Amino acid sequence: MGSNGTPGVEERPAGSAGATRPAKRRLLVGSAVVLGTLLLTGCSTATTEQWKRLGLPEGASDRTEAIRSLWIGAWIAALIIGVMVWGLILWVVVRYRKRNDDAPRQVRYNLPLEVLYTLAPFAIIGVLFFYTVEHGNQVTKMDANPQHTVNVVGQQWQWTFNYKDTVDGQQGVWETGTLDKPATLWLPVNESVHFDLTSPDVIHSFWVPSFYFKLDVIPGKTNKFELTPTKTGTFAGKCAELCGLYHSRMVFTVKVVSRDEYDAHLKELAAKGQTGAATGGADATTIPGTGGEK
Repeated sequence: MGSNGTPGVEERPAGSAGATRPAKRRLLVGSAVVLGTLLLTGCSTATTEQWKRLGLPEGASDRTEAIRSLWIGAWIAALIIGVMVWGLILWVVVRYRKRNDDAPRQVRYNLPLEVLYTLAPFAIIGVLFFYTVEHGNQVTKMDANPQHTVNVVGQQWQWTFNYKDTVDGQQGVWETGTLDKPATLWLPVNESVHFDLTSPDVIHSFWVPSFYFKLDVIPGKTNKFELTPTKTGTFAGKCAELCGLYHSRMVFTVKVVSRDEYDAHLKELAAKGQTGAATGGADATTIPGTGGEK
């Protein structure tokens, strides 16, 4: 029997249920703050810097600024548009959450509004297209007199690098990799490098994430690009095109070093007898099956 004499009914203080709600909200807010603080303080400096770059690796070439600014600019544009759309959706949901006399008059169409949402996407696409072309031209620009030339041969399933520099009177040296021992590409810091990309078999893609640039390696065609490494260090490279069974193992390393170290490495290759050009197999300069030149 309850305190008020009613059988089976227990009397509760008035407002006790409502009083627990603010306490629950405070608990949830406090938990969120603590969790957010732990997540933020748990991030290393490198992770924090990567967040600032919106996932991009630390740049190591003179092409990075064009790609970085385009990438971040696209995210900013997407965020602005997203906030506007989300804001309008939430405003409509809250403002007209009940069907009553306050609901807007239902009409078949609204010409100004339809013109707006028809032209707005074209304007957004036009701006993104303009900046994509502008920055793309900066990335793909070529120097008439690059300081170094490297022929990159992508073949199933490793890389060969032919350095076109003259070393001890020899025109060019080379090095190649295997599945057990991937290749290493050596480049001098702050000196322009021209790359010629060729393949004797299938399509590959030459990609060094820290250079913010990649380009397909296509049989029967020589693709070209140039860049200048701006930071010494060791960087990862890989094939970004599914090229067959061991595609995942078609990786390589890029070592950006001083000019003296670069010259010393090329002399080591010459001393090993790796002079001239290695083309990646008997079919490197032909299209397999035709016997003809590329």
